[in-house]
Amino acid sequence: MQTHLTEQFLNTPEGREADAILRACVHCGFCTATCPTYQLLGDELDGPRGRIYQLKQVFEGQPPGRSTQLHLDRCLTCRACETTCPSGVQYGRLVDIGREVLERQVSRPWRQRLLRYALRRILPRPGLFGPLLRLGQGLRPLLPAALKVRVPPPQRVPARPQASHARIMLVLEGCAQSVATPATNAAAARVLDRLGIGLISPQGQGCCGAVSHHLSAPEEAFDYMRANIDAWWPWIERGVEAVVVSASGCGAVVKDYGHLLRHDPVYAEKAVRVSALARDLSEVIAAEDLTAFASIGAGRRIAFHAPCTLQHGQQLVGVVERILRETGFVLTEVRDAHLCCGSAGTYSILQPELSQRLRSDKLAKLGEGGPESIATANVGCQLHLYDEQGLAVRHWIELLDEGS
Repeated sequence: MQTHLTEQFLNTPEGREADAILRACVHCGFCTATCPTYQLLGDELDGPRGRIYQLKQVFEGQPPGRSTQLHLDRCLTCRACETTCPSGVQYGRLVDIGREVLERQVSRPWRQRLLRYALRRILPRPGLFGPLLRLGQGLRPLLPAALKVRVPPPQRVPARPQASHARIMLVLEGCAQSVATPATNAAAARVLDRLGIGLISPQGQGCCGAVSHHLSAPEEAFDYMRANIDAWWPWIERGVEAVVVSASGCGAVVKDYGHLLRHDPVYAEKAVRVSALARDLSEVIAAEDLTAFASIGAGRRIAFHAPCTLQHGQQLVGVVERILRETGFVLTEVRDAHLCCGSAGTYSILQPELSQRLRSDKLAKLGEGGPESIATANVGCQLHLYDEQGLAVRHWIELLDEGS
């Protein structure tokens, strides 16, 4: 694609990156076939090709308005279009840059500004989010059905083993995950312990930065990333094998630290090292001998929902599925498994109507094969797909721990 970006924009690193991404696009339209919002709305402007064209106009000097911002807001950043794209267009990165530009140029209604600010202030802070979640859990019986479904019940959390093995890995506890689904990392520690791997949770780590990053607050996101690097670095210098991330959404961001902090004179090299050590939990488990877990599944039928951040963001297709099959589970077929469930971080809160339509469609397709429960690999998907009257939704690592 030919571009004529303004000189002012091209004088920035983000502008030059956006220009290179735009030039890679040939407007073939293959991306529209796998775009969830285009399928729902049928509007070219709510598909990747249309959004790319809108951003090109903005970068070339055309003043954006609320309409352009709305079409970008509706994007899930699921990155299914990247998996489909024959030209390798880094659409997700382009949208992140575009959203930051529009956030500076287009004023939002005050209610939107307040909600987005509250999300950035509460979700990444377990000390704030935790008490609010526990309050909601205590009031669950009194909540209306529409609100109750958004409040997950408390989890039973198994005890974690002591990290007493020669092989040591770090684990990102996460922010929302650490209080909403704490059983995930507890199960991960127990399974890895059986495989001879100790899991350490360093003091001082926190949110991976995803919430702020995707809500167009880059400097705030960078601060979270730097704090994690500081917390992990002494252990990295001691030679830990990996930084394990059990939430695929967080994993996609941590693996991108090297790129996101590439212009930071203090943290750039460290960020590259962290990204190289970052592993989704499935990558770690898949590399081990699972003979001891071979019959844990006992033929139980499971529907696996592959989060977008796992299959499109990290390009880890079929890894969890292979683990579950090797450990005795029977995976049911899931139609349109490449499509987003509608969670997409804060999307389910900011775009509730579209999010609920995607959720209903995903739950219907997950249930078609008659599974006894649903497994997934990301806290956001797990909470979003939760249905008190439907199938149980759990992180896949809990299934391995359950039978161990």
